[in-house]
Amino acid sequence: MTVKTILSQKGSDVATIAPTANVADAIKILCERKIGALVITGAGGRIIGIVSERDIVRMFGAHGAAALDMPLTEVMTRKVVTCEPADKMPEIMELMTTGKFRHLPVLEEDRLVGIISIGDVVKMRLAQLEHEQDALRDYIQTA
Repeated sequence: MTVKTILSQKGSDVATIAPTANVADAIKILCERKIGALVITGAGGRIIGIVSERDIVRMFGAHGAAALDMPLTEVMTRKVVTCEPADKMPEIMELMTTGKFRHLPVLEEDRLVGIISIGDVVKMRLAQLEHEQDALRDYIQTA
């Protein structure tokens, strides 16, 4: 199973935001779209960062309500780890677990084509395990 499989089922819509936006702008989009992260894109759609709800909570912890007016460039993660559609699930699970992050932008030829979350990966893995269990049950019943 690959990242492409996940994207084919969940869609490839990615919420992005400009680096000139502030934390309040990001919170509004996160709440409206019911998502956990935004990809920050610059000129030509180039990824320059990612901001998650956890990043925002950390800023509130450190700066209180003043965090609302902070530019995303002060909050975002600049070293964005990405994946590609052909990447396999075990690699993605390892990457997310060791990196301790829950969202991976998906790039194809340096173009943003989607984003996957740990929830997407777990959902797909559970479906795969169910399918395997059903196949084993059928095999045992016919043997």
